[in-house]
Amino acid sequence: MADMPKYVSEFVGTYILVLTIGCNVLGGTAVWAVTSIACALMVSIYAFGAVSGAHFNPAVTLSIALTNKMPGGFKEAGIYMAVQLAGGIAAGLTYLGIFKTAFELGPGKGHSWLAAGVVELLYTAMLCFVVLNVACASASTDNQYYGLAIGFVVVAGGYAVGTISGGCFNPAVSFGIDVASYDAGVYMCFVYLVFQMLGAALAAGLFRLIRAEDFGGVALTLNTKLMAEAVGTYMLTLTVGFNVLTASAAGAYSIGACLMCMIYALGNVSGAHFNPAVTLAVLLSGRDIITTSDALKYMGVQVVSAIAAGLTYMAVLGMSFRVAPGLGWFKTGLGEIIYTALLCFVVLSVATTKKPSQDMFGLAIGSVITVAGFAGASLGVVLNPAVGIGIDFTNMVKGGHFGNSLLYTVLEGVGAAAAVGLFKTVRPSEYDAKGGKLMP
Repeated sequence: MADMPKYVSEFVGTYILVLTIGCNVLGGTAVWAVTSIACALMVSIYAFGAVSGAHFNPAVTLSIALTNKMPGGFKEAGIYMAVQLAGGIAAGLTYLGIFKTAFELGPGKGHSWLAAGVVELLYTAMLCFVVLNVACASASTDNQYYGLAIGFVVVAGGYAVGTISGGCFNPAVSFGIDVASYDAGVYMCFVYLVFQMLGAALAAGLFRLIRAEDFGGVALTLNTKLMAEAVGTYMLTLTVGFNVLTASAAGAYSIGACLMCMIYALGNVSGAHFNPAVTLAVLLSGRDIITTSDALKYMGVQVVSAIAAGLTYMAVLGMSFRVAPGLGWFKTGLGEIIYTALLCFVVLSVATTKKPSQDMFGLAIGSVITVAGFAGASLGVVLNPAVGIGIDFTNMVKGGHFGNSLLYTVLEGVGAAAAVGLFKTVRPSEYDAKGGKLMP
């Protein structure tokens, strides 16, 4: 059968993914379980991508079919989904046989099925959206970052909402877990399925709007750039909020991964700023990369999207939190300036030069958040005016005080300006003649 290699690839990749989940959970792995699972997905994508496309997820397959990117159409998609579900169930039964026990699918302690469903929808949508943009978009062909970008959505979402829903983002995972714990009943997988498939449909709709050139429209209009900034900033702020409110053990890692994945997904649309300080740095660096008018529109969309994200995590968890210095304004302000400058300088250096990084730009920029998030945790650094305002506004809605984010914004603006000064000092060749790209 000519298509058998594809089906075997989908079965094996899904099997490895679900088996890795089961072994991590039942083996008692704590902090690093999510990373193990993300890497299982990443390595399988690189190994099998050239054979089957490496979906390993019925929601991903649905999103690809809904955007007319599925060879063989919905008939082939149906076969893929069946094979993926079989792979997930086989893996569930395998870890059940190894450990002689299983674990139930469902909301974490203290969370409702609706909260679990909403976060499954949101992060399944993120996963499918990243897949579509890095592996299916015509503007993203022949890149080498696709596996990293897709796999590390699991790092972003797993640490952020794993304690709320279990962090499945994949019907094959849900079915595998639920069937393995069949003695407790097999029903929650169908609830998860509805939300995950809605997430896939949402991703497909956003992809059609933002990648209009793939559907007979005009590429890279201001509207599509603003939509890209909205989606990226929303997911970034949402991931910050969930990590903080669930007391994630790896918040900075998760937030950095989210930024990296969304940069890889949308960098060749809007430049993937998702941060008014970054937009300010790009504007101040000159070289006709962005106009003042467009920069202001970017900033406005970023702030509004961050507020929407804050209201979302508050609606799901019923909680908010403050933006506040950890060691007083002077010490925190110094850290805020230094690490915002680092973030902006890295963006300018890897993404806006005449010869920008072709594959490592997202990892470089996202990793600044991991650096600053852990190093500056005691200081309470934010590095992003939109995220700070979104958090602060949400806390005000919940009855808290609004205002600290505005002082943070001033500090972040100083950091952006410092980054531009350093960039102009160490990169004089970028100013020999006008040029440069916003993002590869």
